[in-house]
Amino acid sequence: VQLQASGGGLVQPGGSLRLSCAASGTVFSRDFMAWYRQGPGKQRELVATVTSGDSKNYADSVKDRFTISRDNAKNTVSLQMNSLKPEDTAVYYCYLQEPGTWFAPGRDYWGQGTLVTVSS
Repeated sequence: VQLQASGGGLVQPGGSLRLSCAASGTVFSRDFMAWYRQGPGKQRELVATVTSGDSKNYADSVKDRFTISRDNAKNTVSLQMNSLKPEDTAVYYCYLQEPGTWFAPGRDYWGQGTLVTVSS
């Protein structure tokens, strides 16, 4: 399984960016997808998740500003980020977990990360 993230960059506070992550080598429609981020000097944190059934959840810090979506036809997961704040500056990683079984969780994979910098 390979994950290729794109869409990071420099944006001013209040601006928007859209991150995308393309997956290959997996039956994407079955997979659990998520975006994580790691800011400077911080631990990696969960930003948003979307299940195979399209159920979505968000960290409180991004709720109502970020939207996660998946396109099973294109094997992609996206993160639309609006009203960006300097504290959103981080490397953003996409994450995929394949379905597990009753005796073992599914294998998981990380993308390479894409840098988002929010600064004036």
